[in-house]
Amino acid sequence: MFLSVLDIFKIGIGPSSSHTMGPMNAAARFLDEIAAEPGAAKAVVRLSVSLHGSLAFTGIGHATDNAVILGLCGHRPDEIDPDTMAAIVESITTGKEVSPPGHGDTASIPPPT
Repeated sequence: MFLSVLDIFKIGIGPSSSHTMGPMNAAARFLDEIAAEPGAAKAVVRLSVSLHGSLAFTGIGHATDNAVILGLCGHRPDEIDPDTMAAIVESITTGKEVSPPGHGDTASIPPPT
């Protein structure tokens, strides 16, 4: 069995990749699942995200919140330019809207409770 270094190590963002890569990929997969349902992508007008377990306890400190926002914008850890992440997150948190490609105009993000 052959393993490359890319099978062992993953490209990630973070200070803690375990708290960013999974949530970012999960958010992006959520978009993929919506896109697979006819008409569903344009029907989503509001999103709410709840983190649980260690993601909830350390989320902001480990940038899980930013990773979820980036994932909901359609970005993936191995494809995003790290130099653009802060500006994307700032734009989304200021405007309170995400507009992923192929998913209608916008979906509002309610403030955290």
